[in-house]
Amino acid sequence: MTERELTDRVSLTLSDGSLNPDALGWARRPLVDTSGIDGRHEWGRNKRWEYWNVVTPTHVLALTASSLDYAAVHEVWVLDRRTHETWGRAATVLPARGVELPPSLHEGPARARAKGLVIDIEPDGGTVRLQASATGVTFEVTVTRPADHDCLAVVVPWSRRRFQYTVKDVALPAHGALTVRGEHHDVPAGESWAVLDHGRGRWPHDVRWNWGAGSGISDGRVIGLQVGGQWTASTGATENGVLVDGVLHKISEEMRWDYDLADWRRPWHVTGGGLDATFAPEYDRHAESNLGVVSSRTDQCFGWWSGIFEDASFDGIYGWAEDVHNRW
Repeated sequence: MTERELTDRVSLTLSDGSLNPDALGWARRPLVDTSGIDGRHEWGRNKRWEYWNVVTPTHVLALTASSLDYAAVHEVWVLDRRTHETWGRAATVLPARGVELPPSLHEGPARARAKGLVIDIEPDGGTVRLQASATGVTFEVTVTRPADHDCLAVVVPWSRRRFQYTVKDVALPAHGALTVRGEHHDVPAGESWAVLDHGRGRWPHDVRWNWGAGSGISDGRVIGLQVGGQWTASTGATENGVLVDGVLHKISEEMRWDYDLADWRRPWHVTGGGLDATFAPEYDRHAESNLGVVSSRTDQCFGWWSGIFEDASFDGIYGWAEDVHNRW
């Protein structure tokens, strides 16, 4: 399967809110204008979010600011990698309020406010500042995005009315500070990595997906792993690729995922398109909610990636692999 690479700015939607055929493809830069995902069309199906994850030698930091039209869903979450203790807060706000999201990526700040939770995401040229506070934790992290660093941006079409634009940006250098219950922890430069999941689109009600990501240094090279599955099947698009020293190697084949949630500690295997990767989990972040028409089940496992991509091997790349089922 061959996907078209986008090289020029293009709108995700047409004037009637449907998918713009000229936007179909993938890009190394966030070239797609998503300002048409604003609730004026297909209310209730629009999904907009910013998810950032920062891995340090001692902790995992994550924040989500999002709007689902009818609700705003936010979270600040911190994991101690040594003890597996967690802190933070999640908030579902009905109707959606207290959230600000830019029309397109990096075109303005993203902010979220809810009871016991504050999130600010501030882009500034080649950096993004992440500030978050919730029960027991606060952090401030600066993410640096080198000018020649590729991301993986892709438009996934289910139909003219249902489609998603996603930007997965992995292996971004980060530094800053974390405070947990009054105790200070560094987010050390050169040892901390950030990953962005930026989403704008109109989704079906019932969807399942896999997502795997990892960042780190192996054999002196900066490696970023980005793999997905289930939700892109039969669309002609994938969100798969390997980043080596900032250069994206796009994989247009669907990945084969082999894992068992009933025995989540068993190694996961993800293969396809020249990639043969093994994920060794050490912590499962399991979450479920059921509000009737709207429900969610997430297993996000954190651990270590190793494997081979084409003729290069990698090891000791920390990240996650997840299985998610949403009715939203």
